[in-house]
Amino acid sequence: MKILIIEDEKLLAKSLCDLLESKGFETEAVYDGKSGREYAELGIYDLLILDVMMPEMDGYEVARRVRAHRCATPILMLTAKSSLEDRIEGLNAGADYYLTKPFDSRELLACVNALLRRQGAQVNELKFGNTFLDLESGKLICGNKNVRLSAREFDIMRFLMQAKENNVSKETLLTKVWGYDSNAVENHVEVYVGFLRKKLLSIGSDIRIEAIRRLGYHLEAGND
Repeated sequence: MKILIIEDEKLLAKSLCDLLESKGFETEAVYDGKSGREYAELGIYDLLILDVMMPEMDGYEVARRVRAHRCATPILMLTAKSSLEDRIEGLNAGADYYLTKPFDSRELLACVNALLRRQGAQVNELKFGNTFLDLESGKLICGNKNVRLSAREFDIMRFLMQAKENNVSKETLLTKVWGYDSNAVENHVEVYVGFLRKKLLSIGSDIRIEAIRRLGYHLEAGND
């Protein structure tokens, strides 16, 4: 499970990352609202932990923009602003839960687990078109046919299925799948996307991986 932390206090962001990673979550942190919105709209995260008072764009605006982008990722909003009006504004902006600072780490973890449980089957599988990606077995499944993916094929397919019709850039895929320090280049992404297209075809999937120049890849479904 991957969690994005949008928090301008870097020490707090690091402590949140350390806490969540100690519980088995994968985390990523950004430190201003504008970057947070851009990362959140990739659609590759299972949960957003969002501060309110931040440079570039406050948390309320980030939540509104993310929801306007049709991103349904759960949002846990953190803030020192504890009045009823502030909580109402946060919830109306699109937050699923509003936790005031300072907070107990046990309460934070309880909130995180509660929000993730609401996703139900999405925790174990992703669906697009007539095809499922089983997150436990690493298989693409369409009807009674299935095919196992390699580790990198799985990661790319997971990001694309989470993003759905939204574009995921080659740069993002290189960073997320191969890592910041990798010597991999965009051609590596193209090769693995080619592998995935063949495997989707082999199981009769109606998913198409479409490429848009300079924007990256997105999914479409149907037989047209």
